[in-house]
Amino acid sequence: QAQLVESGGGLVQAGGSLRLSCAASRTVFRFSVMGWYRQAPGKQRELVATITSGGRTNYADSVKGRFTISGDSAKNTVYLQMNSLKPEDTAVYYCNAHTVSYDYWGQGTQVTVSS
Repeated sequence: QAQLVESGGGLVQAGGSLRLSCAASRTVFRFSVMGWYRQAPGKQRELVATITSGGRTNYADSVKGRFTISGDSAKNTVYLQMNSLKPEDTAVYYCNAHTVSYDYWGQGTQVTVSS
């Protein structure tokens, strides 16, 4: 049973923007730290951004000032707005929901930034 459903990846030119969405169940959204991670070919999966149920956010240094994570409690959805995209942002992006009891992952969505 899928707990997280992602959408919004694609191909964009450098300097462009994309918005990723991650839909969760109401319980998962309400009680989890939600986050976005990414994995480029040949590299380890890395943290991009997280948001707590209270709205506290955290970003990787490489995306600060360019990416914004947000949540919509009415839709149980977390978003990642990505602006000023760079070729090095190319990766598969994964949504994550974490508590001490579970660690759910989405199926991943490809983001490709052309130079």
